[in-house]
Amino acid sequence: MTDTVSDYLTRVRNAIKANHRIVEVPASNLKKEITRILFEKGYILNYKFEETSNKQGVIKIALKYHPVTKISAIRSLDRVSSPGLRKYSSVVSMPRVLNGLGIAIVSTSKGVITDKEAKKLNVGGEVLCYIS
Repeated sequence: MTDTVSDYLTRVRNAIKANHRIVEVPASNLKKEITRILFEKGYILNYKFEETSNKQGVIKIALKYHPVTKISAIRSLDRVSSPGLRKYSSVVSMPRVLNGLGIAIVSTSKGVITDKEAKKLNVGGEVLCYIS
């Protein structure tokens, strides 16, 4: 597997389309940070890191749905930067997702943060994905 972030986003996207409540994803530090951001911004209900027999571990993500309409809180997950074609952005050219309603997850020298936090910290970096 060369693109683990793309695999992460695809697993979550497929679980949402199948109306699953929980999705399990192999863990890594980058995926843990993306999951933390999704939780802080209210796109997922909860998450838990579990150690397994191998060193890697598993992230269990509880997906968030509207109680009446059963529509997911996550509308779209789009991978921007891939191993074959990295996309970097400076502070002045930081992308806006859905005119500010969505978030872009950016890997910077200050860690994995959202596009709004990157503008506040005045840092640019690799744009990993768009979430709306």
